[in-house]
Order: sequence, then C-alpha cells, then structure tokens
Amino acid sequence: MKKTKRILFERCREYLKSRIDRIKNSLTDLDEALANETKSSAGDKYETSREMINAEINQLSVQLKQFKEQEEILELAIQRKESGKIQLGSLIKTTTANYLICISVGKLEVDNETYFAIGANSPIAKNMLGKTEGDSFSFQQKEILITEVQ
Repeated sequence: MKKTKRILFERCREYLKSRIDRIKNSLTDLDEALANETKSSAGDKYETSREMINAEINQLSVQLKQFKEQEEILELAIQRKESGKIQLGSLIKTTTANYLICISVGKLEVDNETYFAIGANSPIAKNMLGKTEGDSFSFQQKEILITEVQ
C-alpha cells in the first residue's frame, strides 16, 4: 500500500499544480487585458470594464491563496509519520470505501482501486480521526469497519 499512497499524494500534487497554473494563467491574461484597456470617449464604459477586470483578479487571487494553503496541508500530510492511528496523511481502507486524509480532491483511481482524497475537516474524516485498524464508526446510519490503516 505504500506505493499506492505515494501515487495518491502525487496525484493530489498534480491536481493542485493544474489548478494553480490555470489561475496564474488567467491572472496574467487579466493583467494584460487591464493594461490594454484604453480610455475611450465613453468614460463610464472604461471604468466599468476596469472594475469588472479588477473584481475578477481579486476573485482569482483569493482562489490562488486557497490552493496555496491546500499545498501546505498536502505537504504536512506527506511528511506525517505513520502512527497506526488515523490522522492527516493516513490511507484508510474500510468495508465501504478507501480514503486518503489530506486535501479534498475527490475520487482517484490507482491499480483499478478507487480512493477518495478527503480533507481532515470532512464529516467522514472527523468520524475516523484517532481510530485504528479494526475499529468501527457510524456514518450516514451505516456501521463501517476500518480494515487497514497506513
């Protein structure tokens, strides 16, 4: 399972990198659009256009900051030492699904097996944190057994 965990972490990194690159490219395009925006005789139209571009830049900047924070959380998860207890960075197999507690990426496939990369603050992760292999927990009115923790 160690190889699988490494692959999952790498996929999470790729997910973040693609999102961050897309946002950076969009910001570059918007900066160029702002620089090319020329003041026409219709002053209100010029100001409205600049405000719309600035609002979009601000929105993308917030998203970029959030993804950078996710990168930090991912690196913490990768560096976390295994303890047998479920924590940030744990790879968990249960009777219903497999999870990697790091950042919220969603469904990932490795060697024809499905894993869900979830954040530590997600409802199911909160139910699993601190538990060990062989423990069970209740989630959405189902009793779930933890079969493996790495």
